[in-house]
Amino acid sequence: MDSLTVPLTVAEYFAGIGLVRMGLESCGWRVIFANDISEKKNEMYKAFFPDAEHNYKIGDIFELNPTDIPATMLATCSFPCVDLSLAGNMNGIRGKHSSAFWGFVKLLKSQGDNAPTILLVENVPGWLYSNKGADFRITVLALNELGYACDVFVLDALRFTPQSRQRVFLIGTKLPVSGTNVNLILQRPYSLSSDTLRKSLVANQDLKWFYTEIPTPPPLRKSGLSEIIEQMNDDDNRWWKEDEVKRHFDMMSKPHQQMVKLLIDGNRISYRTFYRRRRVEQQRAEVRPDDIAGCLRTAVGGSGKQFLVKAGNGQLKMRTMTAREYARLQGVPDRYPITVNGVQALTGFGDAVCVPVITWIAQHALSPLVEKHISQEEASAIQRQEWLTI
Repeated sequence: MDSLTVPLTVAEYFAGIGLVRMGLESCGWRVIFANDISEKKNEMYKAFFPDAEHNYKIGDIFELNPTDIPATMLATCSFPCVDLSLAGNMNGIRGKHSSAFWGFVKLLKSQGDNAPTILLVENVPGWLYSNKGADFRITVLALNELGYACDVFVLDALRFTPQSRQRVFLIGTKLPVSGTNVNLILQRPYSLSSDTLRKSLVANQDLKWFYTEIPTPPPLRKSGLSEIIEQMNDDDNRWWKEDEVKRHFDMMSKPHQQMVKLLIDGNRISYRTFYRRRRVEQQRAEVRPDDIAGCLRTAVGGSGKQFLVKAGNGQLKMRTMTAREYARLQGVPDRYPITVNGVQALTGFGDAVCVPVITWIAQHALSPLVEKHISQEEASAIQRQEWLTI
């Protein structure tokens, strides 16, 4: 495939509600094919991207026909994290859900010369250590065997929005790049790395790596939750009744209760998020100590949803976070319509990527990779033309 014929085009796998697309489009990339198995997520996607009626294929990735997929410069793969996440079951890359990655590999192999030139693969930190690191190794090895050299880094959404959400990002490329050992990747700052990633790289030095020169990302945010809260009257029925508030306050450990009491006694309104956790002794309501949200998750089960505390001036109120608040924490503008029910919307946003993270990666890694290659090809073409005219 001549990469110059498909500049900045994207096939978006595990597309969900379209947040990868949203992040890429602001940097000039254009999604011309998308796939996800979820009809409910597709409903949200096409509410914002009307062309999804034509280029979004609903179905199992294992059942896609590679001849139906257009050639693109980039393919994105946010494969299911359930089997790799501490919040999931840790069954690994061969588990029922995360094994969908192999459907992606099968498609790349079937596409042959029409396979994308660049890949962006994303998942939770558990990808690095599930099955004692074996899962990460076999995924990188599988991409190497298809001709992709790989680079990998971690990035936290907290550098862009008030949500603590670290993810692993792998870039694969078939472009001519100088092979490298892992030393350059290991020299990256901790804003783009972690101890677990460094251990994974050291353990897999024999794989085919390349190095992308990307800048240090913005610093971690220390506040901002209160800025994205959807304001509502105290009599709004989404606020819990007093007995439900008391029940959750009683579920807190003493240190958490003391922290909330201090907020109640404060002379200004403060917001905090909390999860319900099943601990050995009982279910607990665990409150974050800062003006930051925890990592959003799918709204399934008691520990999936994230809840909100509003405290100050002698008052205490609680409720479930709204879909709009989830959207804002993912960097999604308010013009994104939310037309589906609450749990469906919370799951859609909780299962997605943080938009400004993808934009940052596109701006500092993906687009420069293409631009450098095109510049080299143009220079070579000019040189060839000069030789022909001698």
